[in-house]
Amino acid sequence: MGRQAYSEFDLCGPLSSGVTVLEASAGTGKTYAIAALAARYVAEGTPLDRLLLITFTRIATGELRDRVRERLVACEQELSSILAGAADAGTDPVVSLLAAGSDEEVSRRRDRLARAVADFDAATIATTHGFCQEVLAELGTIGDLDRETEFVEDVPGVLEEALDDLYVRRFGPRTGGAAKFTRAQALQIARAAVENPMAQLEPS
Repeated sequence: MGRQAYSEFDLCGPLSSGVTVLEASAGTGKTYAIAALAARYVAEGTPLDRLLLITFTRIATGELRDRVRERLVACEQELSSILAGAADAGTDPVVSLLAAGSDEEVSRRRDRLARAVADFDAATIATTHGFCQEVLAELGTIGDLDRETEFVEDVPGVLEEALDDLYVRRFGPRTGGAAKFTRAQALQIARAAVENPMAQLEPS
């Protein structure tokens, strides 16, 4: 089987209606791209409350929320200026793309962006654990969730607590079993497993 070919992501390419997987390292403009795509989807008719933007930490969520709103506002203002004849599309490729077409088409895009800015609180921009908590809360009893369950952003404390419980059950003085590794080694293994979602844990 040959190696799968990958294509370079085009921010102004056709909007995907399926699954798109993007590989990007730190500092490559992920937040910029997400904000620009959000503006494009909204301008082309996707209601803001149909967008789901999920990230990992509260800090990243706050930054993403600010950047998306700024992008919506900027695109709406640029299109308004273009329609009024006070400016051209400039060098922003996303604005240039949205400004292409008849005045009627551009006006519709501008109006959708303006509505999204006015209704920005309807946007779902959250951390992974925050979104899961919200969904389970909305499901109520259907979700079969223990109301005492708490989703946490950072897991080191929870990881060590779970490890200690398991270590004592497996190798505690009352078990009579000989420990195959120290508690410190067990913690190192547990951390490696949590940090690498692709890790395969196989008992020996």
